[in-house]
Amino acid sequence: MLLWFIGTAFISVLFVFRDDRFDYRVLALGALLPDLIDIFTGGAWVFHSVLGSVLALALVMAFARRGTAARRMSLAIPIGMFMHLVFDGAFNNTKVFWWPFAGLNFGGAAIPSFDRMWLNIILEIAGAAMLTWVWRTNDLSTPRARHEFFRTGRLVLEKK
Repeated sequence: MLLWFIGTAFISVLFVFRDDRFDYRVLALGALLPDLIDIFTGGAWVFHSVLGSVLALALVMAFARRGTAARRMSLAIPIGMFMHLVFDGAFNNTKVFWWPFAGLNFGGAAIPSFDRMWLNIILEIAGAAMLTWVWRTNDLSTPRARHEFFRTGRLVLEKK
């Protein structure tokens, strides 16, 4: 699942943060990161726990200097990871979501987005609709806006 996580993350950040300098490219990476990493472990693991996202946030806060563009960009990764947990329904598996506080064993839990089967089709269609809305409201069909997005990762709701 790609479009669902990217679409929900983009829409959420657009409406919550309203930051003209936010890098949505890095947000998309963060929103996909838990599945991209945990796919190699054979099931839900640390990156589907709240601790994985908190540790990513702590690393950014510890190593990226305050007020720098690098910190602003890096913060999009844990924000995307938190968004992934919310929109993946990762909180439905207490053992995984609250690891290690609910026990050290992951119990062989499947990655939530791989466990939904046919529902993924509906979620991907919803994600495509969200990204279409983002595309249209940010006028990304124009070369100038598209170039700006690919160069800086910025999306700004156009005032029409």
